[in-house]
Amino acid sequence: MSDRSTAGRIVDVARRILVEEGAEAVSMRRVGDAVGVTAMAIYRHYPSREALLRAVADVSARELAAAWTGRVSSGGLEERMAAALDDFLDFALGSRHLYRFLVSDAWAGARRFPEDFRDGQGPPFSVVAGLVEEGMRAGFLREDDPLEVAMAVTSGAQGLVQQYLSGRIGMAEDDFRALCHRTTWRIIEGLRAR
Repeated sequence: MSDRSTAGRIVDVARRILVEEGAEAVSMRRVGDAVGVTAMAIYRHYPSREALLRAVADVSARELAAAWTGRVSSGGLEERMAAALDDFLDFALGSRHLYRFLVSDAWAGARRFPEDFRDGQGPPFSVVAGLVEEGMRAGFLREDDPLEVAMAVTSGAQGLVQQYLSGRIGMAEDDFRALCHRTTWRIIEGLRAR
């Protein structure tokens, strides 16, 4: 088996553990046992647990961006913005541990705004930034810093998701999703070109 396929299997197993139990459950020994290699063998591919977690984050972010880009590539701008929000909510509510790890957990190597979000370094966020830029070019949104506007648009839903996942919002999921849409559109309305 090639080093590349072993490295890929290591990331796949680490991600599975993270998705099911959270980042704190990912250890080199546990991943090695599941892959069928020693924990020390993992270090040939990933020099630290943090490097392995960063690889999990990179793979997950690229996959999310690819899925979201495919869905938001057709239809009107407002329809595609709503679809991007639906994709985000599907991810956040369907993969809670991975969402927390990618969006809110503090860990070595986590992307930081704004420096790590320029030039597409935050793949899922780049989907939203692209929609914002398109909205500005089309005159739908007023001219401003696209990254800061994308952050403003996404922060409302992210904050609501944090509250929902911690049990602070007592709504059925469908009602919660509707709240996220209303909140996001209130923010977008405040950013519209007049």
